[in-house]
Amino acid sequence: MKNVKNKFKSIRIKLFLTLCIAVVVIISFLILTNNFVLESFYLYSKTKDLISIYDRLNTYYSENQIENSNEIETELEKISINNNFDILICGQNNIIVYSTNRNFLSNIDEITSIKGTLGRNENIVYKNKKVVIRKFKDNNNGITFMIFNATLDNNYKLYIRMPVAPIYESVKISNNFLFLIGGFTILIAGVVVSFISRKFTNPILELNDIANKMSKLDFSHKYRITDTEDEVNNLGKSINTMSDKLERTIKQLKETNIELEKDIEEKSKIDEMRKQFISDVSHELKTPIALIQGYSEGLIENVNKDEENRKFYAEVILDEANKMDKLVQQLLELMKLEYGKREFNNKKFNICELIEEVIRKSTVMLEEKNIEVKFENQNEVYVEADDFYMEQVVTNYFTNAIKHVKEQEGKKIIEISVLPNVDKNTVRISVFNTGDQIQEENLNRIWNRFYKIDESRTREDGGTGIGLSLVKAIMNNYKKEYGVINKDNGVEFYFDLKLVL
Repeated sequence: MKNVKNKFKSIRIKLFLTLCIAVVVIISFLILTNNFVLESFYLYSKTKDLISIYDRLNTYYSENQIENSNEIETELEKISINNNFDILICGQNNIIVYSTNRNFLSNIDEITSIKGTLGRNENIVYKNKKVVIRKFKDNNNGITFMIFNATLDNNYKLYIRMPVAPIYESVKISNNFLFLIGGFTILIAGVVVSFISRKFTNPILELNDIANKMSKLDFSHKYRITDTEDEVNNLGKSINTMSDKLERTIKQLKETNIELEKDIEEKSKIDEMRKQFISDVSHELKTPIALIQGYSEGLIENVNKDEENRKFYAEVILDEANKMDKLVQQLLELMKLEYGKREFNNKKFNICELIEEVIRKSTVMLEEKNIEVKFENQNEVYVEADDFYMEQVVTNYFTNAIKHVKEQEGKKIIEISVLPNVDKNTVRISVFNTGDQIQEENLNRIWNRFYKIDESRTREDGGTGIGLSLVKAIMNNYKKEYGVINKDNGVEFYFDLKLVL
């Protein structure tokens, strides 16, 4: 039922019904016109014809043409046949001069009777000083006539009888013809309207489809503009313009929304960073603060009176203060790296020179622990990165190796390698130390801040537990691989950088 209602709402159906109603109204109007106007128009037209014939006969019977009686009779016969008239002309004393119909002549009393009736003011169609036209019904045969009665200029009496019945037949035939034409018109109109309506409604349906897609924020469809400058084409141009403007506006709104979300996310990150920083600092500073507080109280209460012990107390306080400062600085740097707040100064540099410098700075520790460093310097291997942060990565790996290196087969070995991979346009830097392997469950945990594998290590040797977290944050910013691998006789840490040829 709903589909039927929707069909009647269709423009094509409405157009077809409108045209059908228009045809029916026109046909009905013509039929009413036939019934009520055609007869009057017919009588008016015939009246003009009769008066015209009267004028012609006056000319024929003028004194100059009386002798041409044969020609006059021939002309009268033509007039009678062409107009379906009965003509009767009488001279003095009602002597018949000419007659086209014997029935019209058959009885002079009938003519006299007609003549007598012509004087009445009943059913008069037209009348002036010389002419009278009236409708007359013959009761004997039930036929209605138009009777024309006039006096010619030569005093002849002219009578013309014309049957009115054909007009009624004409009205009937005309009505039937109009009904037939109306039916054919509706059928033909159905085909024509179907064709025309498609031409007019298809663009409208296309515009409707585009509007529906626009309501769903789909601006990919556009109206196909034609060369015709009509209202539908102009509407299509307007919709295309509106679609482009809406698309741009919504795109701007989305970009603004993304920026707003980024701002909100940025604020959330900053808040999270603050909370994490406060949590980390409060967690890690408990021990040094407690030590500082304890040794400070000892100094204030003069627990140890000798100068050497007081100096030791002061050195512990200074050392813990330096460690606290270093820890806070590392935490701040880690926060900036993790939350993308640090900009890198990338440039081309020789990674082998950087590694050599890191090894040189650690010479004292290497000699104290009797550690052998193996590094095959390839002279020039250029990478693109921030040399400051890359030095931190190498230093963290190297110092971590120094802290955990153990003797294997009578030697403590740290081996550094630089392996370019031209196909991948990368170079892998790895730092290996002999010693114990890392347990599988700890391979991922060591990258977390403050995580220490050996909790029993002293504060002097244990570090802050942030070094590998810094490496992780730096390499995540560069989106390069990094990690740790257990070897048969030790552990290898590695990271990748962009190779510059």
